[in-house]
Amino acid sequence: MPLTLDTYRLLGRSGLRVSPLALGTATFGTEWGWGTGQDGARELFDTYLERGGNFIDTAGTYTDGSSERMLGDFVRDRRESLVLATKYTTLGRPGDPNSGGAHRKSLFASVEASLRRLRTDYLDLLFLHVWDFKTPVEEILRGLDDVVRQGKVLYVAMSNVPAWEISRMQAIADLRGWSPLVALQIEYSLINRGGERDLIPMARAMGLGVTPYSPLGGGVLSGKYSRADLTATNAGAGGRRSFNAGLGMVTERTLAIADVVREVAAEVGHTPAQVALAWTLRNPGVTAPVIGARTPEQLAGNLGALEVDLTAAQLARLDEVSAIDLGYPHDMLASDHIRAVTTGGMTIESRR
Repeated sequence: MPLTLDTYRLLGRSGLRVSPLALGTATFGTEWGWGTGQDGARELFDTYLERGGNFIDTAGTYTDGSSERMLGDFVRDRRESLVLATKYTTLGRPGDPNSGGAHRKSLFASVEASLRRLRTDYLDLLFLHVWDFKTPVEEILRGLDDVVRQGKVLYVAMSNVPAWEISRMQAIADLRGWSPLVALQIEYSLINRGGERDLIPMARAMGLGVTPYSPLGGGVLSGKYSRADLTATNAGAGGRRSFNAGLGMVTERTLAIADVVREVAAEVGHTPAQVALAWTLRNPGVTAPVIGARTPEQLAGNLGALEVDLTAAQLARLDEVSAIDLGYPHDMLASDHIRAVTTGGMTIESRR
């Protein structure tokens, strides 16, 4: 059944209503060598809101702060109707060790800087952006709880953090009466389903709504790459294209997945990008993929994913070509042998 941006979803174990596609704003600004300027970004922002969207995703260091500054101009007249999400932990000032990280000093400085750039007195959602393996979880949780109690942040969340760290943080927050985690942002797409091993199941059990980034696999699933991009010469051509190739996103495996996406797209009369996004949208473990765009045409194309209806057979083909090895203990626990020794062939239904 087709979706719309105003078919809102609850974010994790909270009452916060968000659109099923979030507008990512890492393209707001040209400091990174790609993206769009003020006027182009404003058009993208207005188009998303006109379609009923309310979920905006940014970070303090996206395009060296330009993303937040532009949003500060755009949101002034409609702040209360938007869910603004930003992030902290990435380095703010080269050479200053305390301008990044998950610790309390970094947290408070980052929140204050984001509030200034966004020209608002509160953030709807704050993500810890990148795990630093150094800050004690109690310091992180207490700091997050403090900014919530101060009214500067409404909800807190995690991004790019090991599943076991998040699960123990949620347990500690519950036991101590601190602000619970309500969302998890991870890289997730048909070419990167690693989140299915532990992160997405953990999020569902612990009450975190998943908001995947890079749902098009850096553009690989949109069909913009070919076998020619596997060569060193093409991979080093510069710009975002070479950036994604350098990250290892363009391989024989990912291009084979993109081939099946293209076949399904031809069958349903939509673009490969729309099919790839639709696959992610219809995953029951996903709340709202984060989509980015540089042009109105790209944004309109991405929003067209809401209209894609995939059959069970088409979903099965996409699942099969992109399947990953879940690894131990998942593969062992799913084996026929374990089923035989634990249930003896009986059928036992779960109603949870």
